[in-house]
Amino acid sequence: MTRYIRHACAFCVLLLVALLVNATRVQIVQSRAYSDNPANRRATIARYAQPRGNILVGGRPVTGSVDTGEQLRYERAYRDGPLYAPITGFASQTYGTTFLEHSEDGVLSGTDPLLAPLALWSDVTRRRSPGGDVVTTLNRKAQEAAYRGLDGRKGAVAAIEPDTGRILALVSSPSYDPAVLSGNGEAVASAWSRLNHDPEKPMLNRAVRQTYPPGSTFKVVTAAAALDAGVITDLDARTHSPDPYRLPGTTTRLTNESDGCGNASLRAAFTWSCNTVFAKLGVDVGVDAMGATARAFGFNDSGLRVPFAAAPSTFDTHVDRAQLALSSIGQYNTRATPLQMAMVAAAVADGGQLRSPYLVEQTTRRGGETVAGSGTHPVRQVMSPATANRLRELMTDVVRRGTGTRAAIPGAIVGGKTGTAQHGVGNTGVPYAWFVSWAQNEDALEPGVAVAVVVEDAAANRGEISGGGDAAPIARDVMRAVLKR
Repeated sequence: MTRYIRHACAFCVLLLVALLVNATRVQIVQSRAYSDNPANRRATIARYAQPRGNILVGGRPVTGSVDTGEQLRYERAYRDGPLYAPITGFASQTYGTTFLEHSEDGVLSGTDPLLAPLALWSDVTRRRSPGGDVVTTLNRKAQEAAYRGLDGRKGAVAAIEPDTGRILALVSSPSYDPAVLSGNGEAVASAWSRLNHDPEKPMLNRAVRQTYPPGSTFKVVTAAAALDAGVITDLDARTHSPDPYRLPGTTTRLTNESDGCGNASLRAAFTWSCNTVFAKLGVDVGVDAMGATARAFGFNDSGLRVPFAAAPSTFDTHVDRAQLALSSIGQYNTRATPLQMAMVAAAVADGGQLRSPYLVEQTTRRGGETVAGSGTHPVRQVMSPATANRLRELMTDVVRRGTGTRAAIPGAIVGGKTGTAQHGVGNTGVPYAWFVSWAQNEDALEPGVAVAVVVEDAAANRGEISGGGDAAPIARDVMRAVLKR
């Protein structure tokens, strides 16, 4: 071989090596930079090139996919969109994803490695697995009952199965149809603008992302703290609580909507929701014990996921005695989501144990094969079983002969607590009507459901009866749906 041929061969080999090095640099070293470049639409086109997996309620899909025949081929579709919007969220080609569509996006879009039977081969071929399905814990009839009960009024409902933590209903009203945001045209942009500027905030998930002053429903927490701390040992003993009650260190006098609250027993004060008794109880228990009990129930926890994040409910522990008194009746800085108050009722119903709420039962491949189950969910003892039994007794008294009689269900044991939360400067804001409850069939060994309802009701009066009048019937219908009464 002549010298010139050898030089030509060496030069060709050098060019080949340079080509391989550059290909490696582009495909491996700089691959993420190219794939993340906004000008690269391949990932977006691939994402919408196949139908998205479905979200299932009661074994039936509440989502679907529509073949548009366009470059971004498949758009998301929703069945009963406004009913399930607080759970599904939206999957938009323009605005991304929210709620289950976001937290379970890997499964639904087919990118979750667990969906691929041969993960290594899928990495080599870069083929996307068919989208999997997400099976929820929702009870279809309970969800429908909650939505029907709110009937377009601003408010929310959360229902939990106490002995498992399964979320049975999650409703926010007013709602919207997520389908109007699915595509990428002018109509989608117009719908986005309209929904975001709507003063009723239909895209706000009031069940898990909105906190309210819980009002007198928080007296369940205060009663638990007083019983566990030994401040109250006899439900029927006088509490030495004056009416009106002067807030410590101030000249402000706290009064009641009901008569007969002076020195009332805990049973009477709970049944007729005496503010003076519970404000004094909170002060007697002390901020440390009140804060510890609130934390045990889930207040001040910023890490709750169901699997999407819930707004933290709050109980302020940096307060003076007067502020503690107001906090103990669900006012001042005390705030809670409906989901949090359903957790409070569930802990009472389940003997003082609180199980972390969850919304996803399992994820499956398109053929139905299980990919992942719900996993284990932490359980913590919120209060002693004896305290829980006493609170069950107090809550059943509220429904039998107190302010919550409209929640009664024939053939079932029902416990509840009403509340009307005042807020705004000088309490001028629209009152929030609350009801928290639990129920079990008389022949059942375990409670079947715990519910929290809040209604932002301009017609609510300042008495406890508004919670019983506005919110209790909604809770009753949800409980009846679960118990099949």
